[in-house]
Amino acid sequence: MTVEADAPVAPPARSRTLSVAGVVAETKDSVTISFEIPDSMVEDFKHVPGQFITIKIPSDQTGHVARCYSLSSSPYVDDFVLQIGVKRTVDGYASNWLCDNATEGMELTILPPSGHFTAKNLDVDFLFFAGGSGITPVLALIKSALVVGGGAVSLYYANRDAESIMYEAQLAQIAEEFPERFTLVHWLESEMGIPSAAVVESAVDAHKGSQIYTCGPGAFMDLVEKSAESRGVDHSAVHREVFQSLTGDPFDTATLRRLGDDDGVATATVYLDGECITMEWPRNTPLLDVLLSKGHNAPYSCREGACSACVCKLVEGDVDMVQNNILVEDDIADGERLACQALPLTDAVTVSFDDL
Repeated sequence: MTVEADAPVAPPARSRTLSVAGVVAETKDSVTISFEIPDSMVEDFKHVPGQFITIKIPSDQTGHVARCYSLSSSPYVDDFVLQIGVKRTVDGYASNWLCDNATEGMELTILPPSGHFTAKNLDVDFLFFAGGSGITPVLALIKSALVVGGGAVSLYYANRDAESIMYEAQLAQIAEEFPERFTLVHWLESEMGIPSAAVVESAVDAHKGSQIYTCGPGAFMDLVEKSAESRGVDHSAVHREVFQSLTGDPFDTATLRRLGDDDGVATATVYLDGECITMEWPRNTPLLDVLLSKGHNAPYSCREGACSACVCKLVEGDVDMVQNNILVEDDIADGERLACQALPLTDAVTVSFDDL
């Protein structure tokens, strides 16, 4: 189906209001927050394991702030419920606000699930490396792989000490239910020191052929990536989750941002949700903003190059990314681009959100 840009389309309204269904303490400084999904919003919140949601959190100083939180719930296990893990961080306004204020029945504004820390095939062997609250999306992937797939699943979970382990009881239960397929290794810094390259390389060697996923502090994920590379693991088999604290307002889509100085217009051809959209693309306006202004429901969460929710594939032509804190050289070589930062370099550009 082809949709012309000038066709009258209702403006997108991606944000939704959900009620908190429950708050459970995981550790002394972390909680799991559950959200009820009304029947009318089931389609809006369909997701795959490993994705995250963006929450609008009240602020006395700025009105609100936006933060991304990974989903610990699995769409294959936890029907009609979204669960996020929130851990307090030093000077972290949003995480502290949620830990202190989130209560059953509270309503919060949320953007639907996004992100690409996901698995195209759950029926393979997995090797997970999680650090601290990085266990949150990993838990969703583990539950899904064990229920839907048939491969071996191994988790190396690093924490400061035993009191810092999030989802300890749930992980123990999973290990009891899947003793033949699930291997759990706890790494406590208080007893064993910081994980070394030798430790990670040994784990990689012991699970050759596995898809490797890592989420946690930056230095921890760097260690996993470098260790996997040193053991000859192909880049395509290593997946890391990266998003940063947001400084902008992804909930405000009314204003077109101007990120470039060039005047003039290019032509964009965009494949999105099975449609082919042809539209004029002002050279100083990010592709995502143009799509949203035309009423097209393009995926996004941060709008500032700090997550991977708006990734699209460059098919023809070329674009410049004003900012990129997520995509690595191999991703860019594969044609991946951030729509929220993309400005046209050629007169005609073709991208696809469907071919990733």
